[in-house]
Amino acid sequence: MVSPLLAKAAPTGREIVNVTPERAGWTHVGFRAVRLETGAIETVATGAREMCVVVLTGSVDVTIDGTTYANLGTRDSVFDEKSPAAVYVPAGKTVTVRAVRNAEVGLCSAPSDAQDRAVRVIDPATMRRSVRGKGTNTRYVCDILPHDDPTAAHLLVVEVRTPASHSSSYPPHKHDVEQPPVETLLEETYYHRLNPPQGFAFQRIYTDDRSIDEACAVENHDVVMVPKGYHPVVVPHGYDSYYLNVMAGPNRFWVFKNDPAHEWMLAPAAST
Repeated sequence: MVSPLLAKAAPTGREIVNVTPERAGWTHVGFRAVRLETGAIETVATGAREMCVVVLTGSVDVTIDGTTYANLGTRDSVFDEKSPAAVYVPAGKTVTVRAVRNAEVGLCSAPSDAQDRAVRVIDPATMRRSVRGKGTNTRYVCDILPHDDPTAAHLLVVEVRTPASHSSSYPPHKHDVEQPPVETLLEETYYHRLNPPQGFAFQRIYTDDRSIDEACAVENHDVVMVPKGYHPVVVPHGYDSYYLNVMAGPNRFWVFKNDPAHEWMLAPAAST
């Protein structure tokens, strides 16, 4: 039986996956991924929500209020060692995305606020890239719309590449209690990609009291919903993992708490 926290991808067609707040049973995060063949057009009204359009692969033109931002995106694969193109779109806008060449686009959304926010094309060259972890816990992070970027009201977007046989989002951590600066409440989606595409990975979502304890076998293009709890990812030998994270909560501040049972591995190694 498929976990209620796992949204399986459609193998064909324009819409790959669509997680609305109503489907997830929460308040903030929305995520949708679409495939666009060359020349295809996708039009979305943001309404009361803000959006980050992430060009996962391919190239697109993005038009907002009559202004076109042309030929965004240079990646052929999410596993390319380069940052994606992205556009922040505030509430109350109509966005038209036209594929210049075959493209895959992520539409990340969250509630907006009363502030008059501006459209922003996020230059891939400005995105912070970093290496996290060590050994078989090493992974490669690109901050698309991090919490220290004041562009958005609630939305945070980041992507992570994890090599084969490595773990990620590990040691297990959570962010489901609004208690800054110790921890903040952020809902989260994981949009998974695998290389080669027939691969799979595993993600566990569990709480301290085990009221949630789900283990998901994720395949290419699947989404895992994390309403609360710890949520580590492990990828088997032979397959590299990629995921796009969308987070949002009552405040735009990312502070997580590690599972105390596994935090020991972060301690510096004792000298001998």
